[in-house]
Parts: sequence; C-alpha cells; structure tokens
Amino acid sequence: MYSNTNDDYGMQFHRTPTTGYIRVLHAVPDAPNVDVYANDDLIAADLAFGESTDYIAAAPGDYIITVYAAGTQENPVLSNTLTLEENANATVAAIGTMDNLQLLAIPDSDLVMEAGTPMVRFVHLSPNAPAVDVTLPTGRLLFSDVAFTQRTPYIPAPPRTYTLQVRVAGSPDVVLTVPDVTFEPSMMYTIYAIGLAGDEPELQALMLTDR
Repeated sequence: MYSNTNDDYGMQFHRTPTTGYIRVLHAVPDAPNVDVYANDDLIAADLAFGESTDYIAAAPGDYIITVYAAGTQENPVLSNTLTLEENANATVAAIGTMDNLQLLAIPDSDLVMEAGTPMVRFVHLSPNAPAVDVTLPTGRLLFSDVAFTQRTPYIPAPPRTYTLQVRVAGSPDVVLTVPDVTFEPSMMYTIYAIGLAGDEPELQALMLTDR
C-alpha cells in the first residue's frame, strides 16, 4: 500500500480544531499510475491501481483535486472540486474507466463506536460489475444490492477472521471470495470492490482502515 505524509510533500494544510482528513484511492482499472494534487500541492505520487495514500490532515474548505499521469503535470486526466466540511474525513477515489473517469468523494465515518466492536461497510467501485450482495459462506446476508458507486452503512461485526463472498445481487452465484478478513476490536473498515468482472485486472477486494 502506498502512503505519504504532509512533510513528504510540503503540504500547506495545518492542523486546527476543525481539521479533517483525506486520502486518495486509485480504483481505475485501466489507468496508468498517477500523481494527484490538491490546490497544486502534491498529495500522491506514482499511485498505482489498487493503492491508497495514508490520511492527510486538511483544513475545511474547497480543494481542486487534479489527477495527472505519473511524472507529468500537463493535460490532467481528471479534475474536480472537493468540499471538505469541518472535522470531516473522506476518501477521494478515482473511479470508472479511462473513457469515463470520475472522482468520487466517500465520507469516512466519525461514528462513536461501542468499545471493542469493529464496524465495517462495503463500497462498490468495479465499473463493469453488476449490483452485488456481500455474504458469509453460509449465505448470511451482510450487504444487499449494492451497485457501482454505492456505499453501505457501517455495521457491527464481532472481532474475528472471516471469509466473505461477493455474489450477483439476488443470486447464489459467487463472483468473488475474500478469505482471511480480520476485523480487530474497536476498528472501522471499508471493503472496496475494485477491478473488472470477467476481465483484467480481475475483480478483487481492498480493505482499508478508516479514521
């Protein structure tokens, strides 16, 4: 996993009582490595598909997020404005395919959790996959009918190691099995479905720890 810090890139963000945090996720399966800027400050360098940055402290306000092919700063492949509210945390995901790129701001929760209980949610970022259900191997339903770009609410999960299955929504057909998924006490997680159904790079799961 790719990571960076404020000091690495000389960020102009400053910690305040209202500081939020952002991180960047590269989820475009047919895109090259990218550099990402926020208001002309480099926040991610040479980020590859399936990689994310660490969280970066950011004051509330508007940020122009610009994405370039790695090593260049001409002809951006994507640019959009992110509005960060006070005390908000967000994952900024580059999604879609090269012929239909998007930036998706995904709020990361500031829920007050019950002590010791992990919380988990699911986000569908596979551009060609149908709506899906997420289940246990027994068929127990965790998340249902999640379509591309949609996110679920967080749900509590007892702390242990699981095998998860991603199925075509409303069907027993398993399109992805994710073994050895460990939820630690008092942690928050997002599981992202990325990649392509029936193509390369293949459909896969990426689990990130949220703030």
